[in-house]
Amino acid sequence: MIKLRYLLLILSFFCGDSLFAQSVPKWGGAADQKDISFGFSFSYVDSYFKIDKNANWRDPFIDKDGVKVTDPLNTISSPGSQGFAVGFLARFMLTEHLEARVTPSLVFADRSLTYTYVTPSLNTTKSVQSTSVDLPVSLKIKSDRIGDFRAYILGGVKYSQGIGSRANADAALAPIDKHVKNISGFGSYEAGLGCDIYFEFFKLSPEIKLSNSFGNVLLHEDHPYAAPINKLSLHTLMFSLYFE
Repeated sequence: MIKLRYLLLILSFFCGDSLFAQSVPKWGGAADQKDISFGFSFSYVDSYFKIDKNANWRDPFIDKDGVKVTDPLNTISSPGSQGFAVGFLARFMLTEHLEARVTPSLVFADRSLTYTYVTPSLNTTKSVQSTSVDLPVSLKIKSDRIGDFRAYILGGVKYSQGIGSRANADAALAPIDKHVKNISGFGSYEAGLGCDIYFEFFKLSPEIKLSNSFGNVLLHEDHPYAAPINKLSLHTLMFSLYFE
């Protein structure tokens, strides 16, 4: 019994008034009281390609001079690749439970494609370099606020524009040394969920979001790594922290 009392005293010391009484809801920097508010974000990015292969994708690659460059393929796969993003948030309140958001961000997230051949010495993984500016526009549906917490779901669309290119660097390379490239700009649809956590002077919103590209993001070229592929679709998982 004495040990239980000591435990309760320790808990009360760390938890304060929240253990015995409901605390006053935090102000959250008045973010929800404004029609327009701004913030910034940091994101962890995990992405991979869904691969649609050509009917003859296993065939050896023959260059324009009739020289066989590779042996037949066994597999083409896309392991998950990690990156990060930093961004900006602009929030527009529509109703108490609905808002529009624009969250432009700079994304640093290379992707990769792994090729295995009948001859194991030819096996290789090709990095698809990608630094992009993303412009997502979404609608956010919020629950009622419970103390310092509010849950939400969101959905929207995003346009991604690549910056930088290795096209000139690739021009002088032999076919076996070429790289796979994405088209410069493409759209995606997004869906996610998260929660708003209110503090005295700001609001923190942890969020997880999935996005899938529209159409084909592959830049078709005549080399051993692009030729076997008919279509690439980009799938991305993002975990973000928004500060508003």
